[in-house]
Amino acid sequence: MQLSRFLGQRVVDAGNHPVGTVIDVRLTIGGDLQHDPFTPRVLGLVISPRTRSSYLGYERTTATAPYLLARLLRWRHRGTFLAAWEDVARVGDELVALRPGFTKYSAVLPPDE
Repeated sequence: MQLSRFLGQRVVDAGNHPVGTVIDVRLTIGGDLQHDPFTPRVLGLVISPRTRSSYLGYERTTATAPYLLARLLRWRHRGTFLAAWEDVARVGDELVALRPGFTKYSAVLPPDE
């Protein structure tokens, strides 16, 4: 699967109501990250109700400079959420449909530990 095909796709809920646009694909990797990591898997899709643009890395809680740019991008992406891959019901050529009762998770990335 080529993940870039999701970027810019419209997203609708189970009632076919517009929810937003896919602006990123979130992956997860398990296992021993230094010596024997598992194959990456799709965790979910980052969906923005207001813009088709990227966060440019400002979804990380530690990204705060330059201050005005960080504030602008966070304001522009208000309402952006992560939809778990399990909540994706259907993927078409230009449209992603979410299952009934999908959950909106925070799209903010915590600092690396």
